[in-house]
Amino acid sequence: MSSHAGPIDHHHDPSTSTGIPNKKLLMWTFLASDCMFFGALISTHLIYRLHPMPGAPSPKEIFSIELTSFSTFILLMSSLMMALAVTAIQKGNLKSMRWSILTTIFFGAIFLGCQVYEFEEFILIKKMTITNSMLGTTFFTLTGTHGTHVAIGVFWLILMYVRSFQPPEASRNAGWFIGHLAHIVAIIGGILLAMFAVLGLVHTLHTGGTMGGYFGGHFAMLAGLVGCIAACIFFARPRGVVNFDERNAIDVESMGLYWHFVDIVWIVIFTAVYLLEYL
Repeated sequence: MSSHAGPIDHHHDPSTSTGIPNKKLLMWTFLASDCMFFGALISTHLIYRLHPMPGAPSPKEIFSIELTSFSTFILLMSSLMMALAVTAIQKGNLKSMRWSILTTIFFGAIFLGCQVYEFEEFILIKKMTITNSMLGTTFFTLTGTHGTHVAIGVFWLILMYVRSFQPPEASRNAGWFIGHLAHIVAIIGGILLAMFAVLGLVHTLHTGGTMGGYFGGHFAMLAGLVGCIAACIFFARPRGVVNFDERNAIDVESMGLYWHFVDIVWIVIFTAVYLLEYL
Protein backbone atom coordinates (compact mmCIF):
# COMPACT_ATOMS: atom_id res chain seq x y z
CA MET A 1 0.00 0.00 0.00
CA SER A 2 1.14 3.52 -0.65
CA SER A 3 2.07 5.60 2.39
CA HIS A 4 1.03 9.18 3.09
CA ALA A 5 1.35 11.71 5.86
CA GLY A 6 -1.31 13.16 8.10
CA PRO A 7 -4.40 11.71 9.75
CA ILE A 8 -7.54 11.10 7.74
CA ASP A 9 -10.95 12.07 9.08
CA HIS A 10 -13.30 9.39 7.75
CA HIS A 11 -16.51 11.06 8.94
CA HIS A 12 -16.21 14.77 8.07
CA ASP A 13 -15.03 16.64 5.00
CA PRO A 14 -13.99 20.26 5.66
CA SER A 15 -14.10 20.99 1.93
CA THR A 16 -17.93 20.78 1.87
CA SER A 17 -20.38 23.26 3.36
CA THR A 18 -22.21 20.50 5.25
CA GLY A 19 -19.08 18.83 6.60
CA ILE A 20 -20.34 15.55 5.09
CA PRO A 21 -18.41 14.03 2.15
CA ASN A 22 -20.27 14.50 -1.12
CA LYS A 23 -20.26 10.76 -1.85
CA LYS A 24 -21.86 9.96 1.49
CA LEU A 25 -24.42 12.78 1.10
CA LEU A 26 -25.34 11.48 -2.35
CA MET A 27 -25.79 7.95 -0.98
CA TRP A 28 -28.03 9.17 1.86
CA THR A 29 -30.15 11.07 -0.68
CA PHE A 30 -30.53 7.99 -2.85
CA LEU A 31 -31.43 5.81 0.13
CA ALA A 32 -34.06 8.33 1.24
CA SER A 33 -35.75 8.08 -2.16
CA ASP A 34 -35.46 4.28 -2.05
CA CYS A 35 -37.20 4.28 1.34
CA MET A 36 -40.26 5.86 -0.24
CA PHE A 37 -40.11 3.39 -3.14
CA PHE A 38 -40.02 0.33 -0.89
CA GLY A 39 -42.58 1.94 1.43
CA ALA A 40 -45.04 2.08 -1.46
CA LEU A 41 -44.43 -1.59 -2.38
CA ILE A 42 -44.74 -2.82 1.20
CA SER A 43 -47.88 -0.74 1.79
CA THR A 44 -49.47 -2.16 -1.37
CA HIS A 45 -48.85 -5.71 -0.18
CA LEU A 46 -50.21 -5.01 3.31
CA ILE A 47 -53.35 -3.35 1.95
CA TYR A 48 -54.02 -6.39 -0.21
CA ARG A 49 -53.47 -8.76 2.72
CA LEU A 50 -55.97 -6.81 4.84
CA HIS A 51 -58.56 -7.12 2.07
CA PRO A 52 -57.81 -10.39 0.21
CA MET A 53 -59.77 -11.27 -2.88
CA PRO A 54 -62.22 -14.23 -2.80
CA GLY A 55 -60.48 -17.52 -3.52
CA ALA A 56 -57.02 -16.10 -2.85
CA PRO A 57 -54.38 -18.72 -1.87
CA SER A 58 -53.34 -18.91 1.77
CA PRO A 59 -49.77 -17.64 2.27
CA LYS A 60 -49.20 -20.27 5.00
CA GLU A 61 -49.67 -22.97 2.38
CA ILE A 62 -47.15 -21.34 0.07
CA PHE A 63 -44.41 -19.79 2.19
CA SER A 64 -41.51 -21.78 3.64
CA ILE A 65 -40.69 -19.92 6.84
CA GLU A 66 -37.68 -22.17 7.56
CA LEU A 67 -35.92 -21.35 4.28
CA THR A 68 -36.72 -17.65 4.55
CA SER A 69 -35.49 -17.51 8.15
CA PHE A 70 -32.21 -19.09 7.07
CA SER A 71 -31.71 -16.63 4.21
CA THR A 72 -32.57 -13.74 6.57
CA PHE A 73 -29.90 -14.89 9.02
CA ILE A 74 -27.36 -15.12 6.17
CA LEU A 75 -28.17 -11.59 5.02
CA LEU A 76 -27.80 -10.23 8.56
CA MET A 77 -24.39 -11.90 8.85
CA SER A 78 -23.38 -10.22 5.60
CA SER A 79 -24.07 -6.86 7.26
CA LEU A 80 -21.63 -7.78 10.01
CA MET A 81 -18.94 -8.63 7.45
CA MET A 82 -19.62 -5.37 5.59
CA ALA A 83 -19.12 -3.43 8.84
CA LEU A 84 -15.83 -5.27 9.40
CA ALA A 85 -14.73 -4.34 5.87
CA VAL A 86 -15.38 -0.64 6.56
CA THR A 87 -13.47 -0.81 9.86
CA ALA A 88 -10.57 -2.63 8.20
CA ILE A 89 -10.07 -0.08 5.41
CA GLN A 90 -10.33 2.81 7.88
CA LYS A 91 -7.38 1.24 9.71
CA GLY A 92 -5.51 0.64 6.47
CA ASN A 93 -5.81 -3.16 6.73
CA LEU A 94 -6.33 -3.96 3.06
CA LYS A 95 -6.04 -7.74 3.41
CA SER A 96 -8.75 -7.88 6.09
CA MET A 97 -10.99 -5.62 4.00
CA ARG A 98 -10.68 -7.94 1.01
CA TRP A 99 -11.57 -11.05 3.01
CA SER A 100 -14.54 -9.27 4.59
CA ILE A 101 -15.81 -8.13 1.20
CA LEU A 102 -15.40 -11.63 -0.25
CA THR A 103 -17.39 -13.06 2.66
CA THR A 104 -20.10 -10.44 2.14
CA ILE A 105 -20.26 -11.38 -1.56
CA PHE A 106 -20.52 -15.06 -0.59
CA PHE A 107 -23.36 -14.43 1.86
CA GLY A 108 -25.18 -12.20 -0.64
CA ALA A 109 -24.92 -14.95 -3.26
CA ILE A 110 -26.35 -17.50 -0.80
CA PHE A 111 -29.31 -15.19 -0.16
CA LEU A 112 -29.93 -14.82 -3.90
CA GLY A 113 -29.67 -18.59 -4.34
CA CYS A 114 -32.29 -19.14 -1.64
CA GLN A 115 -34.55 -16.61 -3.32
CA VAL A 116 -34.17 -18.28 -6.72
CA TYR A 117 -34.98 -21.66 -5.15
CA GLU A 118 -38.01 -20.18 -3.37
CA PHE A 119 -39.33 -18.52 -6.54
CA GLU A 120 -38.88 -21.73 -8.52
CA GLU A 121 -40.82 -23.72 -5.90
CA PHE A 122 -43.64 -21.15 -5.79
CA ILE A 123 -44.01 -21.05 -9.58
CA LEU A 124 -43.48 -24.69 -10.59
CA ILE A 125 -44.83 -26.58 -7.58
CA LYS A 126 -47.30 -24.28 -5.83
CA LYS A 127 -48.47 -22.62 -9.07
CA MET A 128 -48.31 -19.04 -7.82
CA THR A 129 -47.10 -16.61 -10.47
CA ILE A 130 -46.98 -12.86 -10.81
CA THR A 131 -50.11 -12.87 -13.02
CA ASN A 132 -52.51 -15.49 -11.61
CA SER A 133 -53.20 -13.87 -8.21
CA MET A 134 -52.86 -10.58 -6.39
CA LEU A 135 -50.73 -12.30 -3.75
CA GLY A 136 -48.30 -13.37 -6.45
CA THR A 137 -48.30 -9.91 -8.01
CA THR A 138 -47.50 -8.04 -4.82
CA PHE A 139 -45.15 -10.72 -3.46
CA PHE A 140 -42.98 -11.17 -6.57
CA THR A 141 -42.87 -7.42 -7.25
CA LEU A 142 -41.75 -6.61 -3.71
CA THR A 143 -39.29 -9.44 -3.09
CA GLY A 144 -38.05 -9.40 -6.68
CA THR A 145 -37.24 -5.69 -6.42
CA HIS A 146 -35.34 -6.32 -3.20
CA GLY A 147 -33.50 -9.24 -4.80
CA THR A 148 -32.47 -6.92 -7.64
CA HIS A 149 -31.03 -4.51 -5.08
CA VAL A 150 -29.06 -7.36 -3.50
CA ALA A 151 -27.74 -8.44 -6.92
CA ILE A 152 -26.65 -4.86 -7.67
CA GLY A 153 -24.95 -4.73 -4.28
CA VAL A 154 -23.10 -8.00 -4.93
CA PHE A 155 -21.90 -6.67 -8.31
CA TRP A 156 -20.79 -3.41 -6.68
CA LEU A 157 -18.86 -5.39 -4.04
CA ILE A 158 -17.13 -7.38 -6.78
CA LEU A 159 -16.05 -4.16 -8.47
CA MET A 160 -14.84 -2.78 -5.12
CA TYR A 161 -12.86 -5.94 -4.41
CA VAL A 162 -11.18 -5.95 -7.83
CA ARG A 163 -10.50 -2.22 -7.55
CA SER A 164 -8.48 -2.86 -4.38
CA PHE A 165 -5.83 -4.49 -6.63
CA GLN A 166 -5.52 -1.35 -8.78
CA PRO A 167 -1.84 -0.45 -9.30
CA PRO A 168 -0.45 3.11 -9.31
CA GLU A 169 -1.41 5.18 -12.33
CA ALA A 170 2.02 4.81 -13.93
CA SER A 171 1.61 1.02 -14.01
CA ARG A 172 -1.76 0.96 -15.72
CA ASN A 173 -1.83 -0.29 -19.31
CA ALA A 174 -3.92 -2.42 -21.63
CA GLY A 175 -2.76 -5.62 -19.89
CA TRP A 176 -3.86 -4.26 -16.52
CA PHE A 177 -7.33 -3.43 -17.87
CA ILE A 178 -7.77 -6.84 -19.50
CA GLY A 179 -6.56 -8.59 -16.34
CA HIS A 180 -8.98 -6.71 -14.10
CA LEU A 181 -11.85 -7.37 -16.52
CA ALA A 182 -11.00 -11.08 -16.50
CA HIS A 183 -10.89 -10.98 -12.69
CA ILE A 184 -14.43 -9.56 -12.58
CA VAL A 185 -15.68 -12.15 -15.08
CA ALA A 186 -14.07 -14.98 -13.09
CA ILE A 187 -15.73 -13.88 -9.84
CA ILE A 188 -19.17 -13.44 -11.44
CA GLY A 189 -18.83 -16.75 -13.25
CA GLY A 190 -17.79 -18.50 -10.05
CA ILE A 191 -20.76 -17.07 -8.16
CA LEU A 192 -23.27 -18.07 -10.85
CA LEU A 193 -21.83 -21.56 -11.26
CA ALA A 194 -21.75 -22.07 -7.48
CA MET A 195 -25.39 -20.98 -7.17
CA PHE A 196 -26.58 -23.33 -9.92
CA ALA A 197 -24.41 -26.17 -8.58
CA VAL A 198 -25.97 -25.86 -5.12
CA LEU A 199 -29.49 -25.56 -6.56
CA GLY A 200 -28.82 -28.65 -8.68
CA LEU A 201 -27.64 -30.55 -5.60
CA VAL A 202 -30.75 -29.56 -3.65
CA HIS A 203 -32.98 -30.62 -6.56
CA THR A 204 -31.16 -33.95 -6.89
CA LEU A 205 -31.53 -34.76 -3.21
CA HIS A 206 -35.15 -33.56 -3.19
CA THR A 207 -36.09 -35.83 -6.08
CA GLY A 208 -34.33 -38.90 -4.63
CA GLY A 209 -31.30 -38.80 -6.91
CA THR A 210 -27.82 -40.04 -6.01
CA MET A 211 -24.56 -38.14 -5.56
CA GLY A 212 -23.04 -40.14 -8.39
CA GLY A 213 -25.82 -39.05 -10.72
CA TYR A 214 -25.40 -35.45 -9.58
CA PHE A 215 -21.66 -35.34 -10.28
CA GLY A 216 -22.16 -37.12 -13.59
CA GLY A 217 -24.86 -34.70 -14.74
CA HIS A 218 -23.10 -31.58 -13.50
CA PHE A 219 -19.46 -32.44 -14.25
CA ALA A 220 -18.96 -29.59 -16.74
CA MET A 221 -20.50 -27.06 -14.34
CA LEU A 222 -18.34 -28.21 -11.44
CA ALA A 223 -15.22 -28.17 -13.61
CA GLY A 224 -16.04 -24.61 -14.65
CA LEU A 225 -16.51 -23.66 -10.99
CA VAL A 226 -13.07 -25.06 -10.10
CA GLY A 227 -11.59 -23.14 -13.03
CA CYS A 228 -13.19 -19.87 -11.91
CA ILE A 229 -11.90 -20.37 -8.36
CA ALA A 230 -8.39 -21.05 -9.67
CA ALA A 231 -8.57 -17.93 -11.86
CA CYS A 232 -9.70 -15.79 -8.89
CA ILE A 233 -6.78 -17.07 -6.80
CA PHE A 234 -4.39 -16.31 -9.66
CA PHE A 235 -5.64 -12.74 -10.12
CA ALA A 236 -5.61 -12.10 -6.35
CA ARG A 237 -1.92 -12.96 -5.89
CA PRO A 238 0.21 -10.09 -4.45
CA ARG A 239 1.69 -7.79 -7.08
CA GLY A 240 3.31 -5.06 -4.97
CA VAL A 241 2.11 -1.53 -4.36
CA VAL A 242 -1.56 -0.77 -5.05
CA ASN A 243 -3.44 2.51 -5.30
CA PHE A 244 -6.06 1.68 -2.67
CA ASP A 245 -5.75 2.48 1.04
CA GLU A 246 -7.54 4.27 3.89
CA ARG A 247 -8.00 7.33 1.69
CA ASN A 248 -10.57 5.24 -0.21
CA ALA A 249 -12.51 4.47 2.98
CA ILE A 250 -15.35 6.80 1.94
CA ASP A 251 -16.02 4.56 -1.08
CA VAL A 252 -16.27 1.46 1.10
CA GLU A 253 -18.42 3.38 3.62
CA SER A 254 -20.84 4.38 0.86
CA MET A 255 -21.07 0.74 -0.20
CA GLY A 256 -21.66 -0.18 3.44
CA LEU A 257 -24.53 2.30 3.74
CA TYR A 258 -26.21 0.75 0.70
CA TRP A 259 -25.72 -2.81 1.96
CA HIS A 260 -27.01 -2.06 5.46
CA PHE A 261 -30.04 -0.34 3.94
CA VAL A 262 -30.82 -3.41 1.83
CA ASP A 263 -30.57 -5.59 4.95
CA ILE A 264 -32.86 -3.31 6.97
CA VAL A 265 -35.43 -3.30 4.16
CA TRP A 266 -35.38 -7.10 4.14
CA ILE A 267 -36.04 -7.21 7.88
CA VAL A 268 -39.15 -5.09 7.28
CA ILE A 269 -40.20 -7.30 4.34
CA PHE A 270 -39.59 -10.49 6.31
CA THR A 271 -41.72 -9.17 9.16
CA ALA A 272 -44.53 -7.71 7.04
CA VAL A 273 -44.78 -10.42 4.38
CA TYR A 274 -43.81 -13.62 6.22
CA LEU A 275 -43.99 -13.32 10.00
CA LEU A 276 -47.34 -11.51 10.12
CA GLU A 277 -48.96 -14.51 8.44
CA TYR A 278 -48.00 -16.70 11.42
CA LEU A 279 -49.14 -14.36 14.20
